[in-house]
Amino acid sequence: MVALDQNGEEIREVAKWFAAMKEAGEAPAGATATAMEGDALNLPFPDASFDVVIISEVMEHIPDDKGVLAEMVRVLKPGGRIAVTVPRYGPEKICWALSDAYHEVEGGHIRIYKADELLGKMREAGLKPYGTHHAHALHSPYWWLKCAFGVDNEKALPVRAYHKLLVWDIMKKPAATRIAEQLLNPVVGKSFVAYATKPHLPAPSVAAAAK
Repeated sequence: MVALDQNGEEIREVAKWFAAMKEAGEAPAGATATAMEGDALNLPFPDASFDVVIISEVMEHIPDDKGVLAEMVRVLKPGGRIAVTVPRYGPEKICWALSDAYHEVEGGHIRIYKADELLGKMREAGLKPYGTHHAHALHSPYWWLKCAFGVDNEKALPVRAYHKLLVWDIMKKPAATRIAEQLLNPVVGKSFVAYATKPHLPAPSVAAAAK
């Protein structure tokens, strides 16, 4: 597995997580994991390098989103699978309405995708979408609170209290919050997730092969 991000500090943290997982015996036998700094518009990998590609909450940050998709398709093997996640239209619109600071920052969100728009761009890139869903419903209220009280205001009591709830949920995975999130995802899921495959190249005809 290879994790890539343009933010060197983030990548160093991921490298620490990988090392900790290996030390704790949480990685499958024979598995390898590398964290590296890089540019999504110029990936440092040859064509058809990966069986699976995940673009998680990236495309809403980059002006040339079609270029990002083109690079991801380039490094994906024919027959490989890709998952793309972006902020969902409804919850994201609320964040933008509550706070300019949420998105008007360097490297911030520059667009809000509608589902059909994202799927259309994936098809234009040569992918074949086969499934979608919404995720992270419990995170939507957290970001609404942050936008309402100030995205950099970590001292606001509602924000701090809700953050503790999210950490508890992530660490403990209680059945009550898991069920609640499953029920709420179709309504207020923070992320829209789309899955697609990269088609195999058509087999050359006998005539073409003989030339």
